[in-house]
Amino acid sequence: MLISTASRFGVWCCALTPSVRLFSRSSNMAKSKFEYVRNFEADDTCLRNCYIVVRLDGRNFHKFAEQHKFAKPNDDRALGLMRKSAHSVMEELEDIVIAYGQSDEFSFVFKRSSTWFKRRASKLMTHVASQFSSSYVFYWKEFFENQPLLYPPGFDGRVVLYPSNRNLRDYLSWRQADCHINNLYNTLFWMLVQRKGLSTTQAEDRLKGTLAGDKNEILFTEFGINYNNESAVHKKGTTLIWEKRDETIIKRIKLPNGEEKDMPVTRSRRRVEAYHCDLIGEQFWEEHPDILEDDNC
Repeated sequence: MLISTASRFGVWCCALTPSVRLFSRSSNMAKSKFEYVRNFEADDTCLRNCYIVVRLDGRNFHKFAEQHKFAKPNDDRALGLMRKSAHSVMEELEDIVIAYGQSDEFSFVFKRSSTWFKRRASKLMTHVASQFSSSYVFYWKEFFENQPLLYPPGFDGRVVLYPSNRNLRDYLSWRQADCHINNLYNTLFWMLVQRKGLSTTQAEDRLKGTLAGDKNEILFTEFGINYNNESAVHKKGTTLIWEKRDETIIKRIKLPNGEEKDMPVTRSRRRVEAYHCDLIGEQFWEEHPDILEDDNC
């Protein structure tokens, strides 16, 4: 039996038997003489068979860190908040296979076969940026209990495509190498300022022309710091991936005799896990082979 009804907006809905339902809209719905303006929209569909990387960077975060009294050279509260915000993004967008962050930046890698948002770069970037920014504000008090948020933070984003596993790994290696270089410099720079009493200008002059070995030597001989013993999260940054974890819950089960009994039930669930490890070598990728898709596919 076919029944047709019209709503007060003039949209016709057709209902068939309970097993089949059909909803159709008039071909004239939402049509107007102004619709031609859609032709000005640029096609920003990302090339197929490429990893889609969305990288976010804090906008003017040097000023933001100063005004919110971030600890130098590293503020574990700020790093924890960045990690929490990135975790929120991954839970919202499950096609992200790996994310890497350090300082005020985070990179999110969508799997090569992803079809989310029809692979539109603008949609992917704005969704990641808005979810990250709103999470940063939402979770602020969880990490900065005694420091009020003075003004909204901002993050800019970009989308880059990488066609091969080697390209993607080199990108992540580049970001991690950047983390190491910056952290070594900042660790020594702030030791010179905070413990030696140098001005920021004097500290910059002292470090001009120094190589990594020179910085390690100064840290050890003048401050007794072995850089190799510094925190991994500061040296390596944070890597987020999906992993399966078994979890046990108590479930009430009804027995054949009618009685009810609490029984432990174990199930496997995907969860976002954080690592502070080397991405440049082979070990991480050998231990997590499911992150990368086959280049031959």
